[in-house]
Parts: sequence; C-alpha cells; structure tokens
Amino acid sequence: MRRLTKQLAFLLAGALAVTTALAPNAWSYPGPGRVTGDTVVHDPSVVKRPGGGYLVAHTGDNIALKTSDDRTAFRNAGSAFPGGAPWTTAYTGGSKNLWAPDISYRNGQYYMYYSASSFGSNKSAIFLATSPSGNSGTWTHRGLVIESRSTDDFNAIDPDLVVDDQGRWWLSFGSFWSGIKQIALSPSSGLRSDSSLRALAGRGGGPIEAPNMVKRGNYYYLFVSFDYCCRGAQSTYRVMVGRSTSVNGPFRDRNGAAMTSGGGTEILASQGSIHGPGHQDVFGDTDHDILVYHYYADDGTPFLGINWLIWDSAGWPVVS
Repeated sequence: MRRLTKQLAFLLAGALAVTTALAPNAWSYPGPGRVTGDTVVHDPSVVKRPGGGYLVAHTGDNIALKTSDDRTAFRNAGSAFPGGAPWTTAYTGGSKNLWAPDISYRNGQYYMYYSASSFGSNKSAIFLATSPSGNSGTWTHRGLVIESRSTDDFNAIDPDLVVDDQGRWWLSFGSFWSGIKQIALSPSSGLRSDSSLRALAGRGGGPIEAPNMVKRGNYYYLFVSFDYCCRGAQSTYRVMVGRSTSVNGPFRDRNGAAMTSGGGTEILASQGSIHGPGHQDVFGDTDHDILVYHYYADDGTPFLGINWLIWDSAGWPVVS
C-alpha cells in the first residue's frame, strides 16, 4: 500500500465531494497493494485472528478459505464445509458454490454468515456457522437466518454483521430488487430476533450489492457496491459509501443525498487493468483501517485487492 502525502490526501478528499452523477474514473485511484501467493478470490471477507495472522473467507465450493501471516502472502486453506452443506442445495440448484461470506471473531469463536442462491434468482437464503478455530472442517451449521422467495421484493444474499455501541447485533444484506435491507439478530444465538425489516439503501431496482457497515468516531459507515459484478473485465462494480449517526440510518452521502434514494459517494472504481473493484470489507488493523475487495484482471480472473483506508478531515474514507 502506498502512503499518501498529507497534501495529496486532502486533494483526494476534496475530489470525493463530487456527486455520484459523475462517471467513474473522474480521478485516478491507487492500485491494489502488493499481495502474493493464492490470491484468486471473489467476495472476500477478512478477520484478524486473535493468535496472529489473518483468515479470509470467500465465495467458492462450500465456502473457500485462505490464510495469511502478514496480510501480504496468502495460501489456500481448504473449505469451511469439506463434507458439503446439503442444507443449502435447495437454494443453489444443487451447486456447491456458496456466496459472499462475512466472517468475524466474537465471544471466543468465529461467526460466518453466508448465502446460498443461484445467479439471477432471489430464491436465496443466509445461513450462520460458527467455529472455535476458523479452520476447514471445524464449522458447525447453526441454522437459517433469513430467506427470500420469488414473491419477495428483496434478495437474501451478501450478509454483513455489525454490533452497535449498545451491543445489539444487526445484519445487513441484499442486492438489486428493492435494495439493501437490515434485520435484528439475537446476540446469544446469532439468528434473527424479530420480524422487522429495515431499508438501508436502494437505487429504484438498480444494481446495488454487498453492504458492509463499520463504526468510526460518531458515525456508522455503510459501504456498498454499485453497478455490475461477475462479468470479468467487463464488470463495472464500484465502491460507494454513506454514513449515519444511527446503525439503522438514514445513511447519506457526502452531498447529503439519501442512500435509500440512490445516494452514495464513490471511493473506488475501475481504472486501467483494475476492473470492477467491489464486494468490499473494512476491518481495523494495528497500522490502519484496511479495505479488502475483489477486482478483475484483463483476462477476467478475480483477484484479492487490499488497500489502506484513511479518513479525511471531514471524517470521510479515502482509499490509500
């Protein structure tokens, strides 16, 4: 990761004040930081392990896993469910490919929310698994969290867990249809606690996916991906953000536009041989906040992207 000079950071922060109506690539973004080893990844989520090193979960057969000692060199670490996950196949059409996990470490164990679906369908489900170590084969199926059907106006994919300042658990999720949703979870079980369904962001049915929420300072920041994933080098994913003083919103972008009405401030988009960066995950490390995402190379291969995430004087994130 390249360190921005203070002057350049302020220039980028000022540039971020443009509206989302501007086309991507209105300015140049930094490229991904250096990573090595097994870095073919789609929809990554990263957790720092309490004993040291990093664990990555990402889309793949039975949820693919990778590990790293230093956040630079990565190696394959098998799958979460090497014996299969038969409880998911009703949503995948029999496929083993499971999507978009969200991994975290809480209460002395690893929690992983993940989705089961098939492309273009909103017959989908989000499940929870836990593990004492995070290693392949140690994950226990804890149950269905939420599902969506063809008659629903939302899609139960792309889960993301956040715990608010009061210790309450919330899961955001969704794509397309009516946008990003949020449900309350029970901290004791990790499963859904009531029937409420909140709207966090939407584009009138347009492409929005991959919510990721973090608390920094006085604000909860909601990161999402706009536009189209999964088209190789033709992908147009880009990373957008809004913020709110409440975990339940309303979230607004730098210009005050509501994310429920298509608002969002762009912080990363395609440039050069970096195509469709998105499905972002933000976590705090000892040196910086870290932005993790996937992007496509010119040949369409999805790779792991990692950058520092810094905060400008107005409290908005800037990719470094």
